[in-house]
Amino acid sequence: MKLLRFTPLALAALMAGCSLMPAYQQPVAPVPGRFAGDAGADPAPATPIAELGWRDVFTDPSLQRVIEMSLANNRDLRVAVLNIEKARAQYRVQDAALFPTVNASAGGSGSRTPADLSSTGEALTARQYSASLGFSSYEIDLFGRVRSLSAQALQQFLSTAEARRSTQISLVAEVATSYLTLAADQDRLKLARDTLQSQGDSYRLNQRSFELGAASALTLRQAQTSVDAARVDVERYTAQVAQDRNALALLVGAEVPDALLPQALSDAAALAASPLATIPPGLPSELLQRRPDILQAERDLKAANAYIGAARAAFYPRISLTASAGTSSSELSGLFKGGSGSWSFAPQVTLPIFDGGANRANLKIATVSRDISVAQYEKAIQTAFREVSDALAQRGTLGRQLDAQESLVNATADSYRLSQARFQRGVDSYLSVLDSQRSLYTAQQNLIGTRLSRLTNLVTFYKTLGGGWNEATGTPVAAKSPDTTS
Repeated sequence: MKLLRFTPLALAALMAGCSLMPAYQQPVAPVPGRFAGDAGADPAPATPIAELGWRDVFTDPSLQRVIEMSLANNRDLRVAVLNIEKARAQYRVQDAALFPTVNASAGGSGSRTPADLSSTGEALTARQYSASLGFSSYEIDLFGRVRSLSAQALQQFLSTAEARRSTQISLVAEVATSYLTLAADQDRLKLARDTLQSQGDSYRLNQRSFELGAASALTLRQAQTSVDAARVDVERYTAQVAQDRNALALLVGAEVPDALLPQALSDAAALAASPLATIPPGLPSELLQRRPDILQAERDLKAANAYIGAARAAFYPRISLTASAGTSSSELSGLFKGGSGSWSFAPQVTLPIFDGGANRANLKIATVSRDISVAQYEKAIQTAFREVSDALAQRGTLGRQLDAQESLVNATADSYRLSQARFQRGVDSYLSVLDSQRSLYTAQQNLIGTRLSRLTNLVTFYKTLGGGWNEATGTPVAAKSPDTTS
């Protein structure tokens, strides 16, 4: 008789291994085997770029300290860390549904029935005390609905962990780029001030010549236009430097001390000699699998795939159990005496018969959501592929562009010197001097921009291949902010 009583429970336990969640299949990457513009003649680097520690890439001590401050204080990174904790708690809540919730309860009640309402004609007083241990509404996961929801919550938790990694990588790259941009604008401001100084001296000489009758009013006014243009640039770059400092402070999450700020682009030029500058081409696109944004998209895809199992299980019967065992008595003193035991067992089976098409619509939503996640995963790979290809395309030309720009600066400097000599000898007008000076100033500004582009290209190249998570090369764990708990 006992065997027959427990047979349904044993059968339910055996059936609990069933799952309607579809098997996950990773989509084929919709990109070529190698990056665009990559000849593939050289082998891939021995150390993947994603494993290069940011300290080994950004070797400038001041920049390293600024990055440390950002990892400790940046609010976006702090939110990403807290989102991990939130998702972990949500997963634990969902995973707890796989197990029965056991509760202990104790209680007592009393009632009095007056004589005119009593069937015996006498007033009746009744008391009852009870203590029990049991569980209620525990679902036997016959078709894997609860396990599918638990798997979905797990993938969502892992997705937030990848989002945190992606946030840190972007933060490290943004801080480095902002630091370099500030340094470049400091150079531009210095160049504008030097130009204002030299043009001011030239203007005063022309003014003296005009007063002596050796120079025309036209020459004096032409010299003044050069001075005023330099004054405009000084004020413009002064404001730009202030904005750069504000942008860097926002990324860092705190005011950056003056001692850590760059004074010139040459202060951060050590990046040009970093390991990134010597990495050969020939990088296979499979390295994109190291990027956390792609891994995050795949986690979201797995979560959507798991939810299909829960949507399918909604078409099948759902069995829930409520049971308790304990003791009860009309007297508190007799609560734990022999013969006071009590128990209850209430299984419930719910079979969907008609729901107006709700279950079918939910399954359709789950399937379409999975298809959307597939498209988003493929788009993440295509976006990453383009970013790396763009960085490689720039990397192959910026070195030659920098050489050409330096040659242009030298040529325009000679032209400016020669035009000044011809003006002083009376061969040319001051207009030729003014044109040569403007060409030199523009070439010098463009040279600063080209140097900045070359350095920021290395930062972008490092970021797009998933670098910036490890603090040092060969270490699996990155530097943790004070809020990091995992």
